[in-house]
Amino acid sequence: MPTTEHKTPNFAKSQPAILSRTASVRRTTKETDVEVTVNLDGQGKCHADTGIPFLDHMLNQISSHGLLDLDVRATGDVEIDDHHTNEDVGITLGQALAQALGDRKGIVRFGHFVAPLDESLIQVALDFSGRPHLSYGLDIPTQRVGTYDTQLVREFFVAIVNHSQMTLHIRQLDGINSHHIIEATFKAFARAMRMALEIDPRRANTIPSSKGVL
Repeated sequence: MPTTEHKTPNFAKSQPAILSRTASVRRTTKETDVEVTVNLDGQGKCHADTGIPFLDHMLNQISSHGLLDLDVRATGDVEIDDHHTNEDVGITLGQALAQALGDRKGIVRFGHFVAPLDESLIQVALDFSGRPHLSYGLDIPTQRVGTYDTQLVREFFVAIVNHSQMTLHIRQLDGINSHHIIEATFKAFARAMRMALEIDPRRANTIPSSKGVL
């Protein structure tokens, strides 16, 4: 009797090549000099030296919980205040994210996370939609955490949203401690972004949009 040969399908040929999703961006103005390098497929390694210790701490949260490798170096007119440096770090990080994403082919695109930190509970939902929008719902009770002006949290997210072209919604579900509220926000943002940036193996070679473009 003839025998039937069973062959295991070679799925390796159909798997997309893994491209390097990295970018380095430098932005220099009369007020600041900022350089950001990002690897979207990193291990959570971070070097942050912005001259603003609390911002460095939050960048480490983005890197660690988002599994992004980040190198952020900035000098600025912090003798005036932290505003320009804080904003320009957000701008440059947003530009680096957009550059590393390229045409956004294959990404999950949407991400969401709810992060607790002691009494604080923060919800973040985001979409790498190509349409910048920020809905910001934090109620931070104090004007400062250490020397950091808490109004700058919103300015950081405005900058990163506009230059990465993402839609971002931040909701405070609970919280009374300013440090906890802010840190939980950055952790939730990092985990939501990690989800959105993952490659979807079911459509790794296509744009995640019914329009065919983001």
